[in-house]
Formats: sequence, C-alpha cells, structure tokens
Amino acid sequence: MIESKKKEGESVNSLLFRFNKRVKHSGVMKEMKKRRFKSRTVNKNKRRSTALYKVSKKEELKQARKYGNSTVSRRKNS
Repeated sequence: MIESKKKEGESVNSLLFRFNKRVKHSGVMKEMKKRRFKSRTVNKNKRRSTALYKVSKKEELKQARKYGNSTVSRRKNS
C-alpha cells in the first residue's frame, strides 16, 4: 500500500502530485490495467494462421523492396 503524508506547509496539489508519482513508479496502475483488460487466449489454429499471414506479408514486402516498388507502404516505428 502506498502512503504519502502531508508535509508541513505543503499544498494539497503538491501532495497529490507526489502521491501520483509514487503510484506510477510502483507499477500498481500498470498491473491493475493488465488485470482489468485481460484478453482471452487465442486458439491454436488462429495463432497459426496469423503467423503464416505475417510471414507471407513479410515476403511480399521483401520482394517489393527488391524490385523497387514504391507503392508498398512501410509502417514507421513511432
């Protein structure tokens, strides 16, 4: 449990800021969201088909780059 006691002469806003900072650094919020939005497990056939699709798309992109096809868009790492 995370606790923050108000210091002498400290405003409520700065106390809240300190508390929120401690909560973020502790990883409580991340764990809470992970538990709240837990997704169901995908079955074996679905995993296999998505993996094969990714491999085929990667090959298509590789071929397009090889031949200098500029119509194929690449995702930017943002």
